[in-house]
Amino acid sequence: MTFVRILGVPHHIRVDGTGPVCVLSAGLGMAWFDWDPVVPLLAPHRTVVRFDRPGLGLSGHTRAWPTLTGEAERIARVLDAAGVGAGAPATVVGHSLAGFHCEAFARLFPERTAGLVLVDSSVEEAPRARRAPEFTDACTRVCGSLLSAAGVPRLLGPFLRRTAVRVGRHSGGDPAPDDLVRRAYSTSRFLHAVLAENGRYRDQAVELASLRGRVPLDALPVTVLAAYEGGSRHWLDRQRVLAERLGGVLRVSAPAGHLVMLDRPQDVADAILGT
Repeated sequence: MTFVRILGVPHHIRVDGTGPVCVLSAGLGMAWFDWDPVVPLLAPHRTVVRFDRPGLGLSGHTRAWPTLTGEAERIARVLDAAGVGAGAPATVVGHSLAGFHCEAFARLFPERTAGLVLVDSSVEEAPRARRAPEFTDACTRVCGSLLSAAGVPRLLGPFLRRTAVRVGRHSGGDPAPDDLVRRAYSTSRFLHAVLAENGRYRDQAVELASLRGRVPLDALPVTVLAAYEGGSRHWLDRQRVLAERLGGVLRVSAPAGHLVMLDRPQDVADAILGT
């Protein structure tokens, strides 16, 4: 476990295993330990880098709003700070919202990218810019301050985390240890980070749509791993279109909820090792 300063903010980084480098970036509001079931499957074959974005997990708070370019650059700085691979290209793996970040990294840093794996990634086919972004940003900040002052993170943070994990899985509860959940989810920095990432979601989707029109992937190996619990195949169809658009391969993990790394970690490891 390592803490490094990136743009003045303490970032929590964890490195395991040996071999070619892969970096795992978790979805909105998630922490490094959400990849724990996957890491033992990868570590004999890959050097696995995990990190927490500002405010999440054990990383420090920042008042800067997240941007797509900023998150892509963060991945590059994390790899530099981790000191692994000596500049060799890495496989970047993004879950949910972090799928945007990792695709942007692959487009902006092609010389540093060996492959791209999107794990039940967010998809926005025709994103629209927010109306009155300055006003909504201000409302988000005020909301975070009021909820923090009322003690909501300390009172409800871990409970809401546990509830979200149960909803996001096909079956089972939250395997994360209680002490880690309390450390990561009982703080105002977490609340501010989640509200900021959620509030800037549409902005990042718009940024990615623009980036796709300007910067190609240049035949990069891409795998899209989609979760499927049965029933409607609408989400699978959207993931299939994403894979086709990126010139990649679609894999389906079933039965699995959105938190594929908890439901079917072997599927995630296989997708990474096979890319």
